[in-house]
Amino acid sequence: SDLQKQEERGELLQPLIFVLLVLCSVLLYFKVSLMDPGFVKPEEEEGEDKGQGVVIPQIPGDVKLRRCGYCLVKQPMRAKHCQLCQHCVRRYDHHCPWLENCVGERNHPLFIVYLSVQLVVLLWGGHVAWSGLYFEQSREWLQHNIFLLVSFLLIFIFTIVVLLLLVSHLYLISCNTTTWEFMSHHRISYLRHSELENPFDQGIILNLWRFFC
Repeated sequence: SDLQKQEERGELLQPLIFVLLVLCSVLLYFKVSLMDPGFVKPEEEEGEDKGQGVVIPQIPGDVKLRRCGYCLVKQPMRAKHCQLCQHCVRRYDHHCPWLENCVGERNHPLFIVYLSVQLVVLLWGGHVAWSGLYFEQSREWLQHNIFLLVSFLLIFIFTIVVLLLLVSHLYLISCNTTTWEFMSHHRISYLRHSELENPFDQGIILNLWRFFC
């Protein structure tokens, strides 16, 4: 049969890989959106106090940990209260409206993996949509290809958004800073009073190693 001939020629491998990538992207989306991003719990305060000196020795001694005015837990260094999640989040990066969850210490690496897989899916889908287009200046051509054309334009827009988001996050990770710290540097006490512009930066290689490993 034609299906067996396509299988023998390896023509079914690419569609299968594409479907698996799409499935992986969907699973990663639900994993990142549903998992705990690193909520600070009151019973963990003692453990946080013991580990602060190890995390960042360059911070001046006059910068003290403060209690959150919303949930009343003692905030670890680099934590921030998210009013949408109603929790303080460790190594808070941002609240993602697409995920309806915060991106923080626990799910930030998976968030990067999700963006990477999503980018591959979009590029592949864009290639498929473009390869199906053949251009003619006629009304009938537009009627027969409007779906592919709109699909390609949407995929192109989403690809640009995901690519910019991934590149910006990889840059911030390589500097060992977060979106919140980058955007609000002047308002954060442990950064404003530090002698270094970014006291967390330990070099690109070590920053990437500690984030992903």
